Parts: sequence; C-alpha cells; structure tokens
Amino acid sequence: MARIDNDRDRLIFALDVADADAARALVVQLDDAVTFYKVGLELAMAPGYFELIDWLKARSKKVFVDVKLFDVPATVAAAVKRLNARDVDFVTVHGNQSIMEAAAAARTGDTRILAVTALTSLDRGDMTDLGFDCDIGDLVLSRARRALAAGCDGVVSSGLELERLRAEAPDTLVTVTPGIRPVDNDAPPDDQKRVMSPRRAILAGADHLVVGRPIRQAADPKAAAEAIQTEIAAAVAERLASR
Repeated sequence: MARIDNDRDRLIFALDVADADAARALVVQLDDAVTFYKVGLELAMAPGYFELIDWLKARSKKVFVDVKLFDVPATVAAAVKRLNARDVDFVTVHGNQSIMEAAAAARTGDTRILAVTALTSLDRGDMTDLGFDCDIGDLVLSRARRALAAGCDGVVSSGLELERLRAEAPDTLVTVTPGIRPVDNDAPPDDQKRVMSPRRAILAGADHLVVGRPIRQAADPKAAAEAIQTEIAAAVAERLASR
C-alpha cells in the first residue's frame, strides 16, 4: 500500500461534467466529503480548464489531470511541464516506452505520472478488435512493468488485475482504480465493463478509487460520497489488519 497521509484522499471524484461552472457547483455541494478531484477530457475541451484547476488547488483540493497524454515524447514532456506549473497531483500518460519516459523525466515537485494500462471500458472482445491477442491481465502486468522501468510513479488499473499486480509491484507503486460501483448502486448501466466495489478494490490493493456516476447521479451526492468514504475507511482497516 502506497503511503497516503489522508485516507480521505483515496476517493477521487470524477468531475465529468460539461463545463467549469457545473464542476465548481459540484465541488461546493460535495464540500469536505471529497478532497481529490479528477478533471478529464470533457472539461479539457471546455473554456476555463486551467482556471478550474487553479480554483481547486486554492481550495486545498488535490487534482488528477486525466488527459491520457499520447503524442511524440517532446510534446508530452512539454505538456507535463505546463501541468507542473499548476501543481497538479496526478497526470495520466497512455503510450509507449519513450512517451512514458519523457513524461516521467519532465515531472517536478509533487506531480506523479500514472501510466494507463487497459481502459476499464474494454473487455476481452474489445482487445481482440484492437489487435491485442492476449489476456487483459497479462497486458496490464506488462504495461505496469514497463511503466515502472520508465520511471512512472503508478498505474491506472481495473481492480480485477490488482491482486496479480500487487504480488510483484513495490509498495511505492501508486495504484488508481476506476470502474468502481457500490454494491447497492442503482444507477443505469454505463460503458464500464470491468467493475468492482470499493471494498473489494481496496482489499485487492488499490490506493485510490475513481468514482463518478454513482456520486454525481445520486439523489444526495454528498451523502453518496460520504458512504463510499466510510466503506473505504473500513476496507483500509481490514486490509491493514490482515497483514
């Protein structure tokens, strides 16, 4: 388990909304129930993206920039340098060895580079369509090994592959797990295919859980976030007790 000063930082809420105003309204509504926010591609395409990041940091929130940088290494390095200036906490990169190495070499301060392994919206059939004739678990392990060799700080991985990953990864490796769905979640089906509950993901070895729709679409988003925080805290205690 990677060292985390505040266990409430384990929950990362996905600010997957249309614009910065809607994002700010959600942050105010969630208040102290959420300390860590993911700002991704949808917001990156809207005006005020960098101003939103600055606003979150001014409110002492942690920021995960999930833009999955994938370009020539020099361009990726330049993008990471721009984000360093914003004091962001996590940045995702999605590319080959030279791309990951460029991102890792460009980071400064407390910014951490996370390599995407396999999107949780993909299943075995999707991987075959993409030309990957391999088991998803094997691909995730291979990507994680290469990310570590490139100097990345962690990986984004489905909870379904975490136990195998944790068996050989150092404790310092940061693991961020999307596709989290509470057991009692009654939200409509979505594009996530490889999902896991908060408790199971923490017990499997996740350090951070990315949750979006189960909180955003809840009748009371703050209460939904607090319920997940409670489940995470109990699972962390259970994991530590089992050592």
